[in-house]
Amino acid sequence: MINDLIHFNRPFISGSELEYLKDSFNTRKLSGDGSYTKLCTEWLKKEYKTTALLTHSCTAALEMMALLLQPSPSLTPSLNSETRSNLPEIIMPSYTFVSTANAFVLRGMVPVFVDIRRDTLNIDEQLIEQSITENTKAICVVHYAGVGCEMDAILNIARKYNLKVFEDAAQGFDAFYKGQRLGTIGDLGALSFHETKNVISGEGGTLFVNNHHYFERAEIIREKGTNRSRFFRGQVDKYTWVDIGSSYLPSDMIAAFLYAQFEKHEYITKKRLRIWEMYHEFFSEYENAGIVRRPVIPAECTHNAHMYYVLFNSLKTRTLFIEYMKSRNILSVFHYIPLHSSPAGKQYGKTYFEMPVTNDISETLVRLPLYCEMDDETLAYIFDSITNFMRDQ
Repeated sequence: MINDLIHFNRPFISGSELEYLKDSFNTRKLSGDGSYTKLCTEWLKKEYKTTALLTHSCTAALEMMALLLQPSPSLTPSLNSETRSNLPEIIMPSYTFVSTANAFVLRGMVPVFVDIRRDTLNIDEQLIEQSITENTKAICVVHYAGVGCEMDAILNIARKYNLKVFEDAAQGFDAFYKGQRLGTIGDLGALSFHETKNVISGEGGTLFVNNHHYFERAEIIREKGTNRSRFFRGQVDKYTWVDIGSSYLPSDMIAAFLYAQFEKHEYITKKRLRIWEMYHEFFSEYENAGIVRRPVIPAECTHNAHMYYVLFNSLKTRTLFIEYMKSRNILSVFHYIPLHSSPAGKQYGKTYFEMPVTNDISETLVRLPLYCEMDDETLAYIFDSITNFMRDQ
């Protein structure tokens, strides 16, 4: 038995982070938009072939999306159901992190939760249209586990009803839909560099501005509502407050850490995919026996091994599995509690239809440890522990 705890996640360190942090410190430009912020921005522009604005978190990027959707300051969120019925609505899955919904609720909008597909756990594109009302302004998709949503169908729906499409690609770094990077397909996209993601800066994120109609205002919102960026480019002789906004810039030291990660992104993705494939092969016999269901990757999607999960047949079995793995010093975890059934979700959100798949998935999904530097000995111990548990199933 391995004595040390096998964590669900361990942040990867490339080896250059401290060097770049020291270099950033020595420039004496530690606030936003320093030299490393510019390096990261150029790297993202080259790799993603779109405009990128580095933020201090993916949550910040999502909040910027909400601000960009409205031409002027929004209403304060109201608990009055009659007033709330006239607020702008944003369609999204319930099976996601709270930031996806919270960003829009903060701007006085109402998240409308739609059920997910049983195969990819992404929003079910066939259920979107029936949740569209005269108040609907946008569709915010979430690329779960770095597997792309059915974007062609979603974009067609958006065009039909003149809606914006936003991508919460928090888990989608180095992942693709039909050869296009996740986060670059809709009008706006968001990435996360939280320490649980594949490429990290502790906290951090990016807003992709794919619809250039939004770019100038996005810069202003990111700079506390000022035209400061235009001032530094020499486009205005002084900068001033011109719109609503907040401080969404990351410290340049965060960007320095992130740039060291960007340099190793291919190595990180390759290592994670190898571990993912080993999990996938290992669980094949248990899927064939009907004990679990493995992840499904559609042919048009290239995933990034952000996570490996399996679905058990019941909440009871999943609970027993998590407890057993913990007794073996292995941390396996469940994931989201559906937003539509949460206290805040009931207050601020809506569901027009039942959510059977979301409810079922939330009770049966378990995530296994997966991090870049997981060695074969650790994996062998995890597999041995799972095998011991499965003998009783």
